[in-house]
Amino acid sequence: MTYHEIIERLYELQDADKVILKEKRFGIIANNSLGIYHKELKELAKEIGTDNKLAIQLFESGIYEARLLCSKLFNPKNITEDLMEKWVKTFENWEICDSFCMAIFAKSELALLKMLEWTERSSEFEKRAGFTIMATYCMADKKAENDLFEQFFPIIKREAHDDRLYVKKAVNWALRNIGKRNVDLNKRAIEVAKELLNFKSTSAKWIAKNALNELEKENKRMSDYPRSIYRRS
Repeated sequence: MTYHEIIERLYELQDADKVILKEKRFGIIANNSLGIYHKELKELAKEIGTDNKLAIQLFESGIYEARLLCSKLFNPKNITEDLMEKWVKTFENWEICDSFCMAIFAKSELALLKMLEWTERSSEFEKRAGFTIMATYCMADKKAENDLFEQFFPIIKREAHDDRLYVKKAVNWALRNIGKRNVDLNKRAIEVAKELLNFKSTSAKWIAKNALNELEKENKRMSDYPRSIYRRS
């Protein structure tokens, strides 16, 4: 499928009502949006297949859904730091931020480097990108040992004061995912959450309470990573 054929298909799928619905229901505000759901884009991506050159062309189109489609077509192994920096600066809502972070950035060799950099950024969605990578990396790297993830707790505590909605939700997401990695990290994540309860920040308290609600459940789902340690008979 060529670039022009894909653009034509996107315009065939456009739905102005969905633009309004996504804004009202999910808080997704996007420039040049056609109103296409992820499910439809995912099906289209399967038809197209991985294609880095085409993915970049789609991103450069400026069409919101073409950019979302880019995140589904680009091979994470081929991402460069320049491209990551270029793309992250365009993120305008949580949907496109998470799409790129989960599908490409967290699976790349640059994941940890950019996570450390971006969690210190002032831009709401650049900082969210850092924590989305953190949350996703917890499940993407199945072999890393606990000491790697222990290093994330000071970052979480440092940024827990940020009361911007899409930052604090991502910080909370990262804390919960670390705590669901295995039983030992679960205990540490609970300890960190209880520390956050003592912070004066209302966002830190919200992050803590929300995380504890999930991490202290008896029937919580655990991933048992790395399985070479946590699934020994």
